[in-house]
Amino acid sequence: MASNETELRSRFGEDRLLAESVVLTRVDKAVGWARKYSIFPYPFATACCAMEYMSLSMSPYDIDRFGALLPRFSPRQADLLMVIGTVNHKLAPVLKRVYDQMGEPKWVMAFGACAASGGFYDNYATVQGIDRIIPVDVYVPGCPPRPEAVLDALMELQGRIARQKHPLI
Repeated sequence: MASNETELRSRFGEDRLLAESVVLTRVDKAVGWARKYSIFPYPFATACCAMEYMSLSMSPYDIDRFGALLPRFSPRQADLLMVIGTVNHKLAPVLKRVYDQMGEPKWVMAFGACAASGGFYDNYATVQGIDRIIPVDVYVPGCPPRPEAVLDALMELQGRIARQKHPLI
């Protein structure tokens, strides 16, 4: 065994042998990479954009391959709150409570024009953008947004997740 190792060292050099057997990285980069590809969404679906959300799990788009795994239907198990559709003032405290129940780190996606700005419901009953209730990390434009736009927003969020400081480190 020792002669084989000595032969490898003499043939490839110490550095080459080390480079082929050891992976070096910073812990924050490894944690960022792991979190980037293990997002657990909580769909807070209230309106017609929910149909477009359902199409994300079908084979042409397959949101699972981008790291957004099966949806969680408990906010305590999720780290991405996807607000899908219109939010009225009666529903606003429920949305805030769901957001507060999520563990850290947590991110929010405003899915569609209604979640982002109230959409064409400019009236007394509709919240004109969920960013008045909770902080939003990424907006997905459209009424309803195309699945490609949702995947693009997800990849943008993944880039932010990979670059941010992680509280475990």
